[in-house]
Amino acid sequence: MESSRPPTQLGDQAPKTPPSPSTSTCCNCGGPTTFPPPPQSPTGWPGLSPPPNYRPIRAPAINLPPNNNSQAIILAPVPQSQKVPTISSPFLFQAPSKKIHSLDDLRRFHESGTCKNFLGFVVALSESIRSHKISDPCHESPTTTKIVSILETLINWIDEIPPVQQSSRYGNISYRTWHERLTENSKSLMLQFLPDDLKPSTVEIIPYFADSFGNSSRIDYGTGHETNFAAWLYCLARMGVLKEEDYQAVVVRVFVKYLELMRKLQLVYCLEPAGSHGVWGLDDYHFLPFIFGSSQLIDHKYMKPKSIHNQDILENFPNEYMYLSCIAFIKKVKKGLFAEHSPLLDDISGVPTWNKVNSGLLKMYKVEVLEKVPIMQHFLFGWLIKWE
Repeated sequence: MESSRPPTQLGDQAPKTPPSPSTSTCCNCGGPTTFPPPPQSPTGWPGLSPPPNYRPIRAPAINLPPNNNSQAIILAPVPQSQKVPTISSPFLFQAPSKKIHSLDDLRRFHESGTCKNFLGFVVALSESIRSHKISDPCHESPTTTKIVSILETLINWIDEIPPVQQSSRYGNISYRTWHERLTENSKSLMLQFLPDDLKPSTVEIIPYFADSFGNSSRIDYGTGHETNFAAWLYCLARMGVLKEEDYQAVVVRVFVKYLELMRKLQLVYCLEPAGSHGVWGLDDYHFLPFIFGSSQLIDHKYMKPKSIHNQDILENFPNEYMYLSCIAFIKKVKKGLFAEHSPLLDDISGVPTWNKVNSGLLKMYKVEVLEKVPIMQHFLFGWLIKWE
């Protein structure tokens, strides 16, 4: 009878993809199969099959891990741009401090005008480069030019402080020397572009700047540090040092140079990803360049979200579009199938338009970065970014 055939012969009928001879894991879903593993040759795993050689591709992103925020992201309204209110005298600059210690504190922050305005500033930066290439001419003030020069100085310091030989994969201790130099020189760097009446602001803006490039104790970097850099830019906008007409240059000159600096720090000093979600995250280190980069590509005549899989496009346009630059960098530093090491980005490539990608990423930034206690517990509040 058909039912009396040995189980191992059922593989002739049922599955489209026969099970691997060395595993009892389904190649389609990753779950256990009804087929027992075949007899094993003598190995160091007596009575057991060895670990599978193939790690199945994850389920579609709609089936994220149980504690995900996908529903919150889908239902959230798209953040809107806001004008940044500038300060007026008397100036009450103060050393900023941490205020978020619990979910209640975080909820209070998100209901505040401060949070809405900061996120609105990020949206305004994103809108300023909509449909613009990095090389497009734009208004460049002396302030943005000086900030780019400062970031170039930080890049040069990496060459002056080479990594030491050590056995551990992550966290080269030479980074601490680089970061110490940053801390020692932060005030003099700020004074290069601050007007005289705003020079006392260094007490408040330096902590944001110094924490924009990673943590010297843990030798790591993540989206929290990137958010500090955005907060530093926001403080400069609050003081009127950066104006709305500077926003395009802030992204395509300043932020692009910041991204260059951070990639060099990550590669040279092997910075560990801070709080990375692994394959379930957008990227090990960054978020904002995906927001800005997707805005650049809105209404592009030829490049669509699926174009990230076109190697010719990645090779020819990373210097013009931040999103493509990020994808090219990921493919350079990570081995294996893109769908396996970057499933979220792979799924996003199936979205029909860049406008939808940009809107989704803005909502995701709010939920996955600004609404996470482990990230925002390190965020600072002072007079420029008020705790309300």
